[in-house]
Amino acid sequence: MKSIKRIALGAFLTVSAFCTVLYTSCTKDECKDVTCQNGGTCSGGTCTCPTGYEGTSCETKSRDKFVGTYVGTEICTTGTDTYNITVASNSDNIKLTMSNLYNDNITAIGTMAATDSFVFSGNQGGATFTGSGRLSTNTLTVHYTLTNGVTTNSCVFTGTK
Repeated sequence: MKSIKRIALGAFLTVSAFCTVLYTSCTKDECKDVTCQNGGTCSGGTCTCPTGYEGTSCETKSRDKFVGTYVGTEICTTGTDTYNITVASNSDNIKLTMSNLYNDNITAIGTMAATDSFVFSGNQGGATFTGSGRLSTNTLTVHYTLTNGVTTNSCVFTGTK
């Protein structure tokens, strides 16, 4: 009878030790209850968002905070001007449309580069342009170069909503 108790006790302790090791060695899935939107991926319980999206679940389009009209001053290699640039949503979720660049009704399509910046390039009306923009709070800063085939002008526009 004592040997049956010893065998049962030994089996119980062995099973208990095995279960304890098994339970503590399991890796818990921290992403099990996390849903990342718009192509975001979960790592360690946190969403990593693709360019153009932000938020806890990648639910927010980064470009949306840029939308509005900015009143500002532009300083170029040749000349200074005060005018408005309007930024609007684009049909592509990671792009925006910037109107009145160079105070010359030039429209540029920007592509989000980070949650607070975009890049753009294009040509319109015989002018070629390339640059980038960054938003800090309600201040938009746009650095760009414009060439009309004869002259090149480097400009910085700084405006607020």
